[in-house]
Amino acid sequence: MDGQSPNAFSAITQQLAAVERRDWELWLIVSLAGALVSFGLLALIAPAAFLKQEDIHFQITVSRELVVGLFVLLGLLNGYLVTRRLDLRRTRQRLISTTIQNEVVRLQSFTDPLTEVYNRRSLDDMAGRFISHARRLQSPLTFMMIDVDRFKEVNSRFGHLTGDLVLGEIATILKSSVRGSDAVVRYGGDEFLVILADTSGSDARTVVDRIKARVKDWNNQGQLESFDLTLTIGRCEWTDGMTLDEALDQADRAMYAEKAMTAGHSGLPNVDITTLVPSTPPSH
Repeated sequence: MDGQSPNAFSAITQQLAAVERRDWELWLIVSLAGALVSFGLLALIAPAAFLKQEDIHFQITVSRELVVGLFVLLGLLNGYLVTRRLDLRRTRQRLISTTIQNEVVRLQSFTDPLTEVYNRRSLDDMAGRFISHARRLQSPLTFMMIDVDRFKEVNSRFGHLTGDLVLGEIATILKSSVRGSDAVVRYGGDEFLVILADTSGSDARTVVDRIKARVKDWNNQGQLESFDLTLTIGRCEWTDGMTLDEALDQADRAMYAEKAMTAGHSGLPNVDITTLVPSTPPSH
């Protein structure tokens, strides 16, 4: 399940269908014109036909002006048909080009230019589709809030340009760790949101392990000198009746509770980690 809308495809299909109808109308004109010319020739030829020795012979006398007129008419008709065909081809190409450009602009408005994942602006519309899908099919849905630990230290030690590159690398790791039916969103700053379709909270544990394993591999390549990048991940399984804000709030609280536990102190005593962050690791 992705964030793309079928509206663009539907619009271009309807417009191309209209162009095809104009194409058929053009060919109908051609057929009628051909029939009229054929009828005119038969009207001239038929009276001069006579039977001789089982053969049919045609004799016809036509003035030069009539012949020239017929050739001029055919030339004009052929020129008109070629021009109309070219116009229809240009119209078809323009429709396709304009629709593609509009769709690219629409997608760009929903994409974070730095990380090339969905941006916060796209969240409401996209999450609404994920929730509708889960409600309609009664399938599980999990939201994962992800924070890049000590990201301010990355910026201060290595510079903001390196910090931007790190965010891009994290986005790449997240995208490679989920399926095409899932979605990765840059939620803000150094926080990301992953939406896992048809995935329970316990199944999401496999995705968490996969993400952390790939971050570990990234660190082993020595990307940042004397610095290991880590992520804190909190997750919440959506249930029917839960709003998007409630699901995001639970995932966010789970993330900060996990961060507090990792740091060795409890900053959120009222958060039940076992409820918000299940630990059973079935396959995903």
